[in-house]
Amino acid sequence: MSEADAATSVKVAERMGFKDGDLIQERGYDDDVDFDLRDDIEDVTGSELLDEDDHDVVDAVVFWWRDGDGDLVDALMDSLTNLKEGGVVWVLTPKSGRDNYVSPADIQDAAPTSGLHLTTSAGVSKDWSATRLVPKKNK
Repeated sequence: MSEADAATSVKVAERMGFKDGDLIQERGYDDDVDFDLRDDIEDVTGSELLDEDDHDVVDAVVFWWRDGDGDLVDALMDSLTNLKEGGVVWVLTPKSGRDNYVSPADIQDAAPTSGLHLTTSAGVSKDWSATRLVPKKNK
């Protein structure tokens, strides 16, 4: 990776709101994830990503999701288990035209049912898009 590419990736991790000291849980890890983005998130936060078996309270969840991975509502609800108040869930899905593409409408439909609200979407790498979800506030 060139220095320019590395700088761009770190800017992506920072634009996603990650900062030094954050604990991030990763769900849906497989051999197709964007390893450069993972590394950059770890560089920005200063710690390794926690896996699905870790039970620490986390600042954010990075969730790799593909078509065929199962029930998105259930998966999103599971992602809230260790999320601290004020935390966010980033759902990363393959971009349009890539294998296992997930329609943004699928995320929009699943989010409210799982107690989440969609706030923004962005391309975060060559092959992956990210959708930022936050827990709904109780009134």
